[in-house]
Amino acid sequence: MSKVVKVIEVLAQSEKSWEDAAAKAVKAASKSIKNIKSIYIVDMSAKVEGDAIVKYRINAKISFLIGKKK
Repeated sequence: MSKVVKVIEVLAQSEKSWEDAAAKAVKAASKSIKNIKSIYIVDMSAKVEGDAIVKYRINAKISFLIGKKK
């Protein structure tokens, strides 16, 4: 049996860290997508106010298996 993998692009942000933003992306995607296998961080950025980072942002690709299991 061959596997088919689909990839979606997502954006997420966190007030804590880029790692937390990635975790939030996976958690949100898992509400409607099953069989998530990986997340690839394409880009990271941050919003700055004054002299402090207030938002950590990521652009990521999440891959997951599609199709029936046999």
